[in-house]
Formats: sequence, C-alpha cells, structure tokens
Amino acid sequence: MAVEVGSIVEGKITGVKKFGAFVLLPGGETGMVHISEVSNEYIQELSDVLSEGQTVKVKIMNVSPDGKIALSIKRTEPRPRPTRADTGRVWQPRTPAPQTNLSFEDMMSQFKTRSEEKISDLRRVTEARRGGGYSRRGH
Repeated sequence: MAVEVGSIVEGKITGVKKFGAFVLLPGGETGMVHISEVSNEYIQELSDVLSEGQTVKVKIMNVSPDGKIALSIKRTEPRPRPTRADTGRVWQPRTPAPQTNLSFEDMMSQFKTRSEEKISDLRRVTEARRGGGYSRRGH
C-alpha cells in the first residue's frame, strides 16, 4: 500500500520518545508523530498518553524527499471549538444610563469633571511608574 498524503490510516506504535512516537503503517513503512501533533491539549510527558503496541489512527501529513513520513493523531478528529465556558467570558448587557433631563451645558460640565479626574489619575499612575519624575541616569 502506497503512502498517500492526506489519508487517514491505522497504525501501531513501535516506540515512544520525548519528542514523538514512531508508528508502523499498514504498508510496512514507519512514520513519526511529533508531540505537538498528538493532542489539542498540552502534553507534559508523551509516555503518559501513548504506549508501545497501541493502535492509533493517524493522518499522513507529509512525505519528505528522503522518505521520512510526518503523521498527526490530532488531525484525525475535528478540532474542538472553544465554548464560552472555556474562555470564562460571558457577554452581559450594559445597564442603561439613567435618563435625566440635563441641559447640554450640564452634560458638558459633567463630562469635563470626569475627564479631568481620569487625566489626574492617569498622571498619578504614570509618575509613580517613573519614580515620581526623578531619575538618576548614568550616576
């Protein structure tokens, strides 16, 4: 059986190393699954997930000119889509601002007051990061 890029076949693991696992393919050829192609989850130790003699489904990703066959286990299954629970963020509607009958001048006055407060807070934080504006460079 010829190895065809893109095909999914079953193979038997013949060896597990820190960087990947070697898989015996149906045609008698051997390919390698890099540790990054085993799972969509982070794997600390490959020997915890795969073992010698285990049968796995692999996708043939690439065949190099020198005959090395790159395989993937994680690409044999559809990629899991992250859910909102995975990200930890859930959309919440904003509470509407209270409707008051303020004049344009009153609204501008409130805006100016809030802006000045924000600018002074920003200056205070920036100066604190700089060490209060005093710097001893080159001494």
